[in-house]
Amino acid sequence: MTQQGVRWTADQVLALAPDAASRTAGSKLGAAGPWSEAGSSDEGTVWGLCRGSGSRPYQTVIDIADSTGPAYKCSCPSRKFPCKHALGLLLLWAGEDGSVPRGPAPDWAEQWIEGRRERAGEKGTTGGGSGTASPGDPEAARRRAQRRAERITAGAAELEQRLADLLRGGLASAEQAGYGMWEETAARMVDAQAPGLAARVRELGAIPSSGPGWPVRLLEECALLHLLDQGWLRRERLPDDLAATVRSRVGLPGSADGPPVRDRWLVLAQYDTADTRLTTRRIWLYGAETDRTALLLSYGAAGRAPELTLPVGLAFEAEVSAYPGAGQLRAALGERFTPPAPARTRPPGLTAPQAAARFGEALRADPWLDSHPVTLARVIPTPDGDTWQLADAEGDFALPLASSLLSRPGLWRLAALSGGAPVTVFGECGHRGFTPLTAWPEGAGEPVSLC
Repeated sequence: MTQQGVRWTADQVLALAPDAASRTAGSKLGAAGPWSEAGSSDEGTVWGLCRGSGSRPYQTVIDIADSTGPAYKCSCPSRKFPCKHALGLLLLWAGEDGSVPRGPAPDWAEQWIEGRRERAGEKGTTGGGSGTASPGDPEAARRRAQRRAERITAGAAELEQRLADLLRGGLASAEQAGYGMWEETAARMVDAQAPGLAARVRELGAIPSSGPGWPVRLLEECALLHLLDQGWLRRERLPDDLAATVRSRVGLPGSADGPPVRDRWLVLAQYDTADTRLTTRRIWLYGAETDRTALLLSYGAAGRAPELTLPVGLAFEAEVSAYPGAGQLRAALGERFTPPAPARTRPPGLTAPQAAARFGEALRADPWLDSHPVTLARVIPTPDGDTWQLADAEGDFALPLASSLLSRPGLWRLAALSGGAPVTVFGECGHRGFTPLTAWPEGAGEPVSLC
């Protein structure tokens, strides 16, 4: 990940933690007290022995220079990845106080490092050859896709009828019917193998009685759902890019079939969202040479963090391939050519009016878009009654912050970082307001994650 003279920040280390408990436990081990024989190499390896409750200390070794991301090995029994000892050792190393000096690796660490790199070399050697696995039967795949499309079409037609019944009976009936009506409709969309439709139906169910103006919001969301239904039912008439967007919004899986784009990618933000079944991790990247923003998605089972972790402020050279669809920024991470390392790169910023216009342009390509990534330059977080906004330092315009941020610590971190002075902020601009994800102070300061 790094040349030996360039260290991560504590925030970048803690971003690797699989959960809040691991962050807390790892932070406690980020001091020299429990560690002995800690060391590091010019090749980007860190090792050490951590005193635990047993008679033998835990052996912890980390390969930071691996191009696929940090790799960890610890003799503790924890099933978390990375464990608290790996986090603590990285925090100790990041402190640059001499607790992790350079030197030769002990035998137990060297054996793991050499074995890992040998396996990586063998994988690279065999990966380019022609595989022996034969592709699946294309005719069978075509029939499966056709059957699923027929189920989705039946589900979309049923949903159209239910929306028509709702409007015919009046929106007040939605408040009286309660959430059960929506959950039953969502279950029908799951049966139709249209998870995207099911998710949007569940979102509809949360709108009635949600505060002043809820009938207007419900009508707007019903209109968008109707538009998606009609897009699916008439997908053969749509331009290819828009048809791909409709398929994605309905919930059909796609593949990253765009040409690989090689660039040095800066990690702008990383955050997780979770429900009862799945944890979704979103990682925003910015390509310094292509001036392109890309979204990586990775998933973990409920209660488990996804494997892909890229702390904010790191940059690496790699290829990414885009998913199909009009206005879609999702991409798949391909071959990585350098390990992630701290970088001073920042994306160019926009004014508040330019950011709003950028979101409007994105909506033309994808009407179902909730938000669009933008970077705001020289803005000041400012209270506005019961809410907050990001005001242009040199203009009379501002973007309101999403109301969901008012109870989160990220808002106060942003206000403290600014202190009334302009900052650069990356985030998601949408119809609910602007959601800040990362901020940089004026000058050459380190990025601060607000997630």
